[in-house]
Amino acid sequence: MNFKDMIRTMRFKGDNKPPHQLYTIWGEQLNPEHVLEEYPRPQLKRDNYTILNGYWDYCITDDDFVPENFEGRILVPFSPESILSGVKRQLMPGEFLWYRRTILIENVYENERCILHFGAVDQFCEVYLNNQKILKHSGGYLPFSVEITKELIEGENTLIVKATDDSDTSYHTRGKQKLNRGGMFYTAQSGIWQTVWMEWVPYVYITSLKITPLIKRKGVEVIINLNFKDELSSELKKNDFRIEIFSEGTFLKSVKSKSTYIFIPMKKFKYWSPENPYLYNMVITAGEDKVQSYFAMRSIEVKKDSDGIPRIFLNHKPYFQNGVLDQGYWPDGLYTAPSDEALIYDIQKAKELGFNMIRKHIKIEPLRWYYHCDRMGMIVWQDMVNGGEKYNMLLVGYLPTFFPCSARWVKDKHYRLLGRANERGRREWLEECLETVELLYNSPSIAVWVPFNEAWGQFDSKKVYDMIQEKDHTRLIDHASGWFDQKCGDFRSIHNYFHPLKVKPGKRPVVLSEFGGYACYIKEHSFSWQLFGYRIYLNEEALNDDFQKLYQNEIAILKKKGLAAAVYTQISDVEDEVNGLLTYDRKVCKVTAMKPF
Repeated sequence: MNFKDMIRTMRFKGDNKPPHQLYTIWGEQLNPEHVLEEYPRPQLKRDNYTILNGYWDYCITDDDFVPENFEGRILVPFSPESILSGVKRQLMPGEFLWYRRTILIENVYENERCILHFGAVDQFCEVYLNNQKILKHSGGYLPFSVEITKELIEGENTLIVKATDDSDTSYHTRGKQKLNRGGMFYTAQSGIWQTVWMEWVPYVYITSLKITPLIKRKGVEVIINLNFKDELSSELKKNDFRIEIFSEGTFLKSVKSKSTYIFIPMKKFKYWSPENPYLYNMVITAGEDKVQSYFAMRSIEVKKDSDGIPRIFLNHKPYFQNGVLDQGYWPDGLYTAPSDEALIYDIQKAKELGFNMIRKHIKIEPLRWYYHCDRMGMIVWQDMVNGGEKYNMLLVGYLPTFFPCSARWVKDKHYRLLGRANERGRREWLEECLETVELLYNSPSIAVWVPFNEAWGQFDSKKVYDMIQEKDHTRLIDHASGWFDQKCGDFRSIHNYFHPLKVKPGKRPVVLSEFGGYACYIKEHSFSWQLFGYRIYLNEEALNDDFQKLYQNEIAILKKKGLAAAVYTQISDVEDEVNGLLTYDRKVCKVTAMKPF
């Protein structure tokens, strides 16, 4: 154990020097007239839509009365705390962030509906259209929509959004945001941080799809959800539901049904894997509505290999998942990537370095990120966003990190110890957990759900495991990543930064769900004057040497002994943390690609 580096991880206070403002190349090249214009929902895509990103009026007030005057412009969907927003100001608890923009509508058609979509607004918001409140929403990580047809008028319409954010002063989901940032916690961000858009749909339309590959039955199950229940959709019943399947642009088959449940036989199919990310495209017609989507055929399960060791199987074969932690932060956009190309870059770079899996850490990304993982071939372990009241970092952080045996007997029914005394907060988290599963269910790249990380807001994880498994039986669940294992879940999940790496096979597959954290500070490409990491290197060459040895000399041996998956910390630097393989601005890669092991 390196005690010097271990003690350094306990430093959270900076020296009050202002951080360096870094830009990615995509932030430097950003055109405010063309911001994140791609269709935001690739698995439910229509043609008649309008992206509402760009400059909006904004102001921050101390009261919740709609302001008469706005103080400037903000570039949506970047939060006001980010440099790309043009504001660079922290929204504090008790303050109100206001947005305003005009929407020009040429015609309002009788038999069509207009739906307004928000990718995510952190943390609470109210939406007004032409002085009418049309929506109230809580939760900073999940998308929401509202029909605005009745409130629209032909000509100019005024859209106003009011946002508030308690950040880390309450029990709501917040990820790694903290008003007093430092160390492993990062700049808090607020308000609109994903794409805002609207689309016109028929009177009866598809609201969502549920797509389940059924490998044993050699087919795929599609459930079509409508804005009306079946008994109210008598007009739609006059028409068949139809799904057309395409493979690499070639038409395969068309299936019709009188029901919203459709089973599509796939007697001969190609499996999806990181090596061959094969997707089938679909066009789904329901009455007058038509959407484009896609699916893949793949299975994820736990089985014993030929030596009797429990492992993760992909498509009926043992498959070592070699992963990297990804927190999804950007120096110029914070939670919001400057462009679609930036999202692609991180995934592609992870593949080039030799990884086949990304653990998306305590954040939900825009749906396009998962689409890119689907089509590029990157397995995803998806964390739920943590919540809860103030954590006792000695209990949930330092003691288990430095002395792992201390976590063996802790039960997560002790709500107060783990920041979960508030019953309403626990109930809210459970609801958002299930919403997350529902939101991302169709993405074939997602293999594992991770409800809790290092006991940050952990509670009743056995019940949570059962709840998620009932909602989604097609994936695996890492019920408590790191420690405070409750002897359930599909893995024995270990975080290890300071001790010799070892594995002891048991009834469940053993996964090293966090390790590494090798840190190398590159001044010109670092955000902070502080250095946070688990093993400190003075130059890239020394870092790369030990990074390569870590995999060739240690992970390779552990893999043979029974290790089922490993997640290296992390793909990029984040603020004080300089333990990324890439610098925070993504302009320097500190290591070379690992050799196969």
